[in-house]
Amino acid sequence: MEEIEHSHVQAKGLKLHVAQIGTGPKVVVFLHGFPEIWYSWRHQMVAVANAGYRAISFDFRGYGLSEHPSEPERATFNDFVGDAVALLDSLGISKAHLVSKDFGAFVATMLGVLHPERVSTIILLGVPFLLPGLSPLQSQLPLIPSGFYMLRWLVPGRAEADFGRFDAKTVVRKIYIMFSGSEPPVAATDNQEIMDLVDSSTPLPPWMSEEDIAEYGSLYEKSGFRTALQVPYRTLMLSCGLDDGKIRAPGLLIMGEKDYIMKFPGLEDYIKTGKVKEFVPNLEVTFSSEGTHFVQEQLPEEVNQLIISFLDKHSE
Repeated sequence: MEEIEHSHVQAKGLKLHVAQIGTGPKVVVFLHGFPEIWYSWRHQMVAVANAGYRAISFDFRGYGLSEHPSEPERATFNDFVGDAVALLDSLGISKAHLVSKDFGAFVATMLGVLHPERVSTIILLGVPFLLPGLSPLQSQLPLIPSGFYMLRWLVPGRAEADFGRFDAKTVVRKIYIMFSGSEPPVAATDNQEIMDLVDSSTPLPPWMSEEDIAEYGSLYEKSGFRTALQVPYRTLMLSCGLDDGKIRAPGLLIMGEKDYIMKFPGLEDYIKTGKVKEFVPNLEVTFSSEGTHFVQEQLPEEVNQLIISFLDKHSE
C-alpha cells in the first residue's frame, strides 16, 4: 500500500481522512460500508489507478482516521452525502465515478438523485440501489426475525454493551466472519447477543489475512463505533424524502450469489425481477457465483475487471 498517499481535507467543518492513488481527469471515488474503511478498497484503488484513473477513498465522518461529528448520535445519511460533495469541492473535482459497498450504496444512491451533475456512473456492491427507509421493501420488513442483527443494533445501548465486552479488533473480526457467510446473522433467543454468534477462535475467511484484520482493528480502535452504529443502523429505516427520485447515470450492480444480504426479505425479487430498474433505468446487473458480502476483497481480480470494463465503457 506504499503507493497510496494519505492526507486530510476539510469538509463540512470536519477533517476527513483521504487515500489517493493515480492522476488525471477521470476520477473514481470509493465509498465504504461497515465494518469497512478506506482500506477495504485497497485492491480496487491500485487496479483502477493502473488503468488510468485517479482513485480516491475516504473514511466517512466518525470512521477510521476521520474526525467525529460533535454529536455522533445525531448523524444522518444526509451528513455523509454532504461530506462526499464537500470532498469533491475541496479537491476541485466537478464530476466523478462512484463505487460503493454496503451502506455506502445508500450514500451513492442519494448522490445520484440529489447531485446528478456530479456523478458520471455509479457502481454498487453488496447492496442494490435503495434509499434510507427501504420503501421498495417496506411490505417485507415484518418478515424480519426479531433476532436479526440490524434490529438488535438499531436499539441504543444494546450493541454498545455487546461490543464493549471485546476489543475493537475482535469485534471487527467477528463481524467479518459473520458477514462472510451465506446466512443472515440472527440471534436464536432474546438473551443471545450478536457477538456470541461467532466464537473468538473461528478462523478468518481464507482471503482475509491477520495483517488485514489488524489494520481494521487499529482503525476502529481509533474511531470506536459511535458513529458507525448511528449511520447506517439507527438511521436506515428513516425516510430521506427522496422516494420518487430516479438515477439517470449509468449504473452497475455487482452481487455475490452467496451474499447473506440476498436473503433479506424481498431483496432478491427486487433485483432479479428488474424492479430495481424502475429506479435506475440504465442499470446493468451481474452476479458473482461464489461471491459473498465482501466480494471486492474476496475476489478482487474478478471485481476489478468488472469495474474497469464498466468505467472504460462510460468514461468521457
